[in-house]
Parts: sequence; structure tokens; C-alpha cells
Amino acid sequence: MINLFAIGFQDSASPIMEGIVDLHNHVTFYLVMILVFVLYMFASVFVDFYKVFSFPLSRKDLKFREVMLAGNKLTHGTLIEVVWTLMPSFILMAIAVPSFSLLYAIDEIIDPSVTLKAIGHQWYWSYEYSDYAAKYDTIAFDSYMVPTEELTRGQFRLLEVDNAIVLPVHTHIRVIVTATDVLHSWAVPALGVKIDAVPGRLNQISMFIKREGVYYGQCSELCGVNHGFMPISVKAVKLDKYLAWVEGNF
Repeated sequence: MINLFAIGFQDSASPIMEGIVDLHNHVTFYLVMILVFVLYMFASVFVDFYKVFSFPLSRKDLKFREVMLAGNKLTHGTLIEVVWTLMPSFILMAIAVPSFSLLYAIDEIIDPSVTLKAIGHQWYWSYEYSDYAAKYDTIAFDSYMVPTEELTRGQFRLLEVDNAIVLPVHTHIRVIVTATDVLHSWAVPALGVKIDAVPGRLNQISMFIKREGVYYGQCSELCGVNHGFMPISVKAVKLDKYLAWVEGNF
């Protein structure tokens, strides 16, 4: 059952998605720390302003105002200027190092064992498995969304397709993405994959699926009137089941 009020990422099924979630948590820590500090500074300024400029003033209040205006090191002074200049730099460096590492991991293409070609159309996807062309013909099929009236119990509306992609787990996979008409975007959140499909251009991205299951995605580019009706369904299976599926398509 899908929780419509869930907040956060889908369960990770690839190392890249795990890295994305870890980076999100890493950055969130600094965001919370900055938020708490800024709120504290606001509260301090408001309290000091109330104490210093409240009326009527007694002698004690006047003396307090003189001390605050003459020696307040929290809002004025060389030291605080140096601190609030250096601290953001250190925070940005602490965020940049893991983000650069993750970007490099996403861009790295390890020698793949399986190559899948995804082709975007208005408004459906076509897929080709060309690794077996030397011995067999290329496996190619179109993948259309299952209409709502044809769904069976337990299937997901706007996410089910008539021909799902079948891929092996624990295998390095390369996905080559292109389009025939307009811009599309091939995206599967649980696998940490999102890449544009550009007419006349081949883009590629790597995947490594860690566990069996069915993972859903959708076109993430505004590609026309039926943009929301070209879902992606990836069925991850063990290698022996994948090989049996390949044999069954010839």
C-alpha cells in the first residue's frame, strides 16, 4: 500500500541512490545548524534591543545601554567579522567534498555487462537489448502505459506498463538514452537515475541494482500533452531468471 503522506526518498535500490540520500542527510545537518544559529542571533538582537531601548529608563538602564553600545562583541568587531566570513567557507567546503565525490560516481561508466537503449517517443518508451545481436536478433519492444480500466488488483495507476524492462541484479548496466521527437527524461527515483533523452544525441548512465523488485519511474521532462502518461517499469531479477527471459525472447 502506498502512503500518500510519506515525506522523503523512496527506498534505495542502488549505491548511487544511497549516496544521494547520504548527501541529503549530510547537507540537512548543516541547514539545521545554520537555522538554529540564525534564530538564536535574531532572538539575541530582539532581547538586547528591548533591554537597551525600552522606556522609561532608570540609571541602571542607562548604564546598561552604555555598556552594550560600547562593548558589544556579538554584533560588532573584527573577530566576529572574521568568524562569519570564514565559517560559511568551511561549511561550503564540507558540503562540496562529498558532493563532488558523488558527481564523479554518477558520471563514471564501469565496463558494463548489459547495455539497454531507451528511446523516448510521444508518448511511450521503446527499449533495445543489442548485446545479443551477434548470436541472435536485437531484443526490441515498445512499452505503453496500462490504461486505468485495464488495471488489475494491486497494480498502480499511471505506473504500470504492458512491457516492463527486465534487468539483472548485482550487474553493471549501461543505459543509453535518446529520443525521436522532443525532449524526454528517463528517470527511476529508487535507482538514482535521471537522464535527458535528446533527439539526435546519445546520453548514457550506469546502474547497479542491489536487490530484486519492481521499480517505477516516469518521464521527468515536459514533453507534451501526454507527458504524465509515459511511465517506466524496471523489473530486477536474479541473473539466471534474466538469462531465461533473454532466451524466451528469441
